Amino acid sequence: MLPAERVDEEIRDPWELAGRVYTSRLLVGTGKYRDFEQTRQAIAASGAEIVTVAIRRINIGQDRNGPNLLDYLPEQDYTILPNTAGCRTAEEAIRTARQARELLGGSPLVKLEVIGDGGSLYPDGLETLRATETLAREGFWVLVYTTDDPVLARRLADAGARAVMPLASPIGSGLGILNPYNIRLIIREARVPVLVDAGVGTASDAAVAMELGCEGVLMNTAIAAARDPVRMARAMRAAVIAGRLAFQAGPMARRNHAEASSPARDPLP
Repeated sequence: MLPAERVDEEIRDPWELAGRVYTSRLLVGTGKYRDFEQTRQAIAASGAEIVTVAIRRINIGQDRNGPNLLDYLPEQDYTILPNTAGCRTAEEAIRTARQARELLGGSPLVKLEVIGDGGSLYPDGLETLRATETLAREGFWVLVYTTDDPVLARRLADAGARAVMPLASPIGSGLGILNPYNIRLIIREARVPVLVDAGVGTASDAAVAMELGCEGVLMNTAIAAARDPVRMARAMRAAVIAGRLAFQAGPMARRNHAEASSPARDPLP
């Protein structure tokens, strides 16, 4: 086996989400790009296998006369994860999820978002929990966007969520992970995959999320709003792999004192 092939085999790290196995732990959004062609190029560079689409904002068949994203990101090449972005109540989110299922030939996957505050774009925990309970009863595989509240994350999993997706920081802020302690608590108690969603700004943020032990990272603005989205997509791909490898390796313990890299020994004769 050639050295490059050995490296590829070492970083291959399959994981399962809602009954399906994936090799990329980077999930990407499809908003804010210049056009669908740039979207296609950036997502190809990211290596992502799961792409999320805002049903209320991006055409995947709702407008038969307009450009269709699925012409650029065909369903045979990607798992299309519809999301309920823009919904403010459980009822709105449930209707949007049902519409997405019809548009995508009965696929049960949905990323649930119910926003409670127009300024911070923070999710509404109570409405999100209500929607999760209903959609899970209807057979949806709910990946749920939430705050970094460990208690709420546990209740969402108990309500039937297939994955919980705590924010790192406010949507589109690029501030990175503001509360790694809470993310660790969520991961420690999780019975479902934990994916950091929202707030990632650059590659180091993605690496930190993976080093904490997340199963994956979802991002959109960090790539789409970069000066060079395609190059940033490559950077994020590498960062997620590096962070995962570091987590698996088990980082050294941090110390409050210096320690020589080479062990102390008697001087050489």
